[in-house]
Amino acid sequence: MALVAMLPAAAMAQSTPAPENTTPTNAPNMATPDGAGDAAQGNSGYGSDIVVTAQRQSQTLQEVPIAVSAFSAETLQAQQIDNASDLQLTLPNVTFSKGNFTGSSFTIRGIGDLCVGISCDAATAIHINGTPLLATRIFETEYFDLERVEVLRGPQGTLFGRNATSGVINFISAKPRTDAFSASGELEYGNYDSIRAKGVINVPLGDTMAVRVAGFYLNRDGYTKNTFLNTRIDGRDMYAIRGSFRWEPSVDTTFDLMGYYFREDDNRLRIQKQVCQRDTTGTLGCLNGRRDPSRSNTNSSFTGTLGSREFLAISGGPTFAALGLNSLYGPDAYAGYLDSPDPRVIASATDPTYFTDELQIQGRLEHNFGPIKAQITGFYHETKVESSQDYSLGVGNSSGIIPGLTALSAFAANPALAPYFRPIANALIPNGVNGGVCTSLPEETGLGSYGGFKRCAATPLAYDRSNQRTKAWSAEGIVSSDFDGMFNFLIGGIYVQNKLRDGDYYVNAFPIDYVTGVLGSLQSLGGAAAGIPPSFLGTPFFRNGTPEFKLKSYGIFGEAYFDFNDRLKLTLGIRYNNDEKTVRARSTLASFLVPYNQTGTAYDSPYFGLYDADPVTPGVQSEQFRNRTFDAFTGRAVLDYKITDDNLLYASYSRGYKSGGFNPAVQVAGLTIPDSFQPESIDAFEIGSKNTFANGKLTLNLTGFYYKYKNLQLSRIVARSSINDNIDANIWGVEAEAVVRPGPGWVVNFGASYLNTSVQEESPFINQRDPSGGDPNTVIIKDIGAAFNCVVRGPNAAAAEAFVTAANNQINASRGLTAANGLRGPQAFAADANIGARSGAFSQCSTLTTLASNGAFNPGGLIQVVDGVGVSIKGNSLPQAPIAKFSAGVQKTFDFDNGMSFVPRLDVTYTGESYGNIFNGRVNRIEGYEQVNAQVQLNGAEEKWYLRGFVSNVFDNNATTGLYLTDQSSGLFTNIFTLEPRRYGIAAGFKF
Repeated sequence: MALVAMLPAAAMAQSTPAPENTTPTNAPNMATPDGAGDAAQGNSGYGSDIVVTAQRQSQTLQEVPIAVSAFSAETLQAQQIDNASDLQLTLPNVTFSKGNFTGSSFTIRGIGDLCVGISCDAATAIHINGTPLLATRIFETEYFDLERVEVLRGPQGTLFGRNATSGVINFISAKPRTDAFSASGELEYGNYDSIRAKGVINVPLGDTMAVRVAGFYLNRDGYTKNTFLNTRIDGRDMYAIRGSFRWEPSVDTTFDLMGYYFREDDNRLRIQKQVCQRDTTGTLGCLNGRRDPSRSNTNSSFTGTLGSREFLAISGGPTFAALGLNSLYGPDAYAGYLDSPDPRVIASATDPTYFTDELQIQGRLEHNFGPIKAQITGFYHETKVESSQDYSLGVGNSSGIIPGLTALSAFAANPALAPYFRPIANALIPNGVNGGVCTSLPEETGLGSYGGFKRCAATPLAYDRSNQRTKAWSAEGIVSSDFDGMFNFLIGGIYVQNKLRDGDYYVNAFPIDYVTGVLGSLQSLGGAAAGIPPSFLGTPFFRNGTPEFKLKSYGIFGEAYFDFNDRLKLTLGIRYNNDEKTVRARSTLASFLVPYNQTGTAYDSPYFGLYDADPVTPGVQSEQFRNRTFDAFTGRAVLDYKITDDNLLYASYSRGYKSGGFNPAVQVAGLTIPDSFQPESIDAFEIGSKNTFANGKLTLNLTGFYYKYKNLQLSRIVARSSINDNIDANIWGVEAEAVVRPGPGWVVNFGASYLNTSVQEESPFINQRDPSGGDPNTVIIKDIGAAFNCVVRGPNAAAAEAFVTAANNQINASRGLTAANGLRGPQAFAADANIGARSGAFSQCSTLTTLASNGAFNPGGLIQVVDGVGVSIKGNSLPQAPIAKFSAGVQKTFDFDNGMSFVPRLDVTYTGESYGNIFNGRVNRIEGYEQVNAQVQLNGAEEKWYLRGFVSNVFDNNATTGLYLTDQSSGLFTNIFTLEPRRYGIAAGFKF
């Protein structure tokens, strides 16, 4: 809920510089609900400017020779900036979107978190009071009792924490004050039965000590309607509390201690909606032309292929075909399914659950030794997140599975087959064919339903679970000078240690339980003579697990400042960064036999030792283990010149760096993927101008930049795991921010940005949405054993299709099948599929590869079988990089003779077109969108109280803000993320 205005910092600022621990004064006549602005409020006059510490020293915003925006507590309230989604709308060349799992990403100047994996570093560094947060849940929480928020655009490394390639967002909490007792609070009620409360109390303890306690609470109903269960979901139930202590034993010494705890326990949705141009062939699941409110063809999924009658007939013989839950060529679970086009309406058999909490403890000691200032900061950080929701956000037709379940009951009643199939029936249909079905819980033993860990319902369930726990601590020391001469310096060092445990992602579905049971029984039945007992294939759910990830990082940094005269200044900075990363990981899904009577865990199975958790490395390993150190030197140089006291020009060069990492464990042997991904670096050139005209009536800041990006980390899905590659890119853009104060009480602010991003990579990449690469002489194959795609290429389309038809006929003949109960030839894609190949088919990629190498079957070697046909992405735009952004805000303060005031405000923002995927194209296009916010506030005399009415997202825009493309084995549907809907309400606050 909230929004815009591009340069709020200058519009709502303070008139006198102050150190970081001093609270700024508010310029517009709006009371602060948090009590963050305890200093005297009111119109601070023209030429006011907020004080920031973007360069580790107190400077007014207009003095800082870098692109930085800042928001005081009053600005956050005035522009309805309550969370990260709101914050990004007010900033040039900055976007924010939720991620597919439990993360989020800020993208600054086209640089975001395109790397997916636990060992990935964030491109945008998030700090609290200058200390880096490695796994913060600050994206879920609401903002409260903040002194200000600073957003630094461009690479930052010589001053702040760990290196960041895109920029830094620094949240600075309000500090205790020793000069006066104060308290404030706010109570808000809005639509969706939203109740929000904020409060703060500041208590001096004598002349040298003070404590400050602040908190917030939010509870509201869900934004989304679940029509299947008739419930409201995506609600909020959260709170946070922050306690601060300050001791100032002398004018030269300050000690600060801060503790913060946040907790959320509700039904938040991680994914707003799923969209798909349905593929009737089932080869892809979703086509490449557009994003419809439709469902993927489940015949294309892992369970759709392995649970099909055709696959079971080929794997076990025609007798076992009856056990299939579907036919590859028949209707799937979502055939005829009509989904609502409203992104706030879904049908789900389960409601989501979401839990997270976070603990922060920070201590800082500062002392001035004359012109030398020393600062020591210690920080401890814990986070936990646990999330689950419907994987497909839909309820399919379950009548199609009844024949398969009936066959299972018959097999379970057969004395010869009962030991192999009765355990499946007992676990999955304990109440009979029509008595509902059971699905494994996402639990750590890996036994799932077959160990009694299950959830039963009238309809088949499919849901995922994401969880992790982290603990981190850091220590940082900084020494800086304040000499009278031309030279000054800053030197510092930081050590960070982070440990993540239980970083798991699960996908559970009834068909997975069923398939792992049936295939395990068939395999153990075939190995009965060798003494293999009746078994299922473990794990009976997808589990991408990281038992442990460790990071040990240190950095040494420094800057030198040369004031050649009152006008000209040179800054030179350098940094050395060292990151050691260690990871243990494993990914399982139907990977090894587990006896039905197995106790303990699935990993205690006598057959687990045959499973290779790291097929990239020779040999058999029970876990993937990686350890590597990444290091680099970075630096910056800035030359700034004051034309006048109100006009600053600067030019800078900086080098950004983000360390490399490890690609996750995969499940399929024989894959040739990179063992790790390389560090990325950026050479950033920037010029800027900061100007104040007409005695403060106009503030105008202009910035231009050019980036040379090397080895940008880019994720793609391979074998149900996120694999990260490295590509090169060029980025350039311009930014303008302006504030106009045309008369007493008026503040009008504008902002605009233009961004051009261009991939420079020459190597071809396979587009999952169209693995044919646009080649019309191909047939796209869905491998029925793994649900991945491969491609058959020929001299023409007819030759490729004839080869596939002949190969499938041979596969059928070898199993005693015909096209009626086996594999068929290619089927034509829809005319508007936007696929290079004209047809697709189900088959076995390994068999096709073997036959293509057979000269008799493939005379002249005219047919090739490849993983996919790569296409060039050179010149494509980076994801989450809008071409243009614009915002404007206007505010007027009406002062009354009785000391009261009335303040209306209107904000509007526009975010231009972007892409949600590196392959661009219309299916990945995110249309530009606008948002409008409005509010009015009545302030009492001396601002002791206020009443406020607000509307955010006035026109209820449900625009898409981000996309996530799923794997081929899931059917290539797209998860979308949207703006929050229209919110309105009233609030009342007090302050004394």
